[in-house]
Amino acid sequence: MFRIAVRRDFTAHHFLIGGDWGSENKLHSHHYMLELELAGASLNQHGYLADIVDIEDHLDNQISRYREQTLNELDEFSGLNPSLEQFCRILCKRLSDSIRAQEVQKVTLRLWENKISWASYEMER
Repeated sequence: MFRIAVRRDFTAHHFLIGGDWGSENKLHSHHYMLELELAGASLNQHGYLADIVDIEDHLDNQISRYREQTLNELDEFSGLNPSLEQFCRILCKRLSDSIRAQEVQKVTLRLWENKISWASYEMER
């Protein structure tokens, strides 16, 4: 299995809902680190699983939607607690839908909200 990954960091804001999580219920920011990993069993005619420049463009495009935004105010979080896990799933799905590399069979997104805490979401294509 071939794997390729790209990382980006950005800051976004949120507050948790639906429970009593103390200061997490108040608006606060996280400096997120995102790693998008693509995997597949074969390479294209150019010897790529996917073009890194294309991956970076899609990643930068998606991140620009969330950079310095309050997640709770975005349509995709309507009715959801904007947890790390939910954010991870939303980002993974949006990126998987936008990247068109035919050889990619699996997309994994890891999202750190600080130096020690992360979540991941994986989907087959």
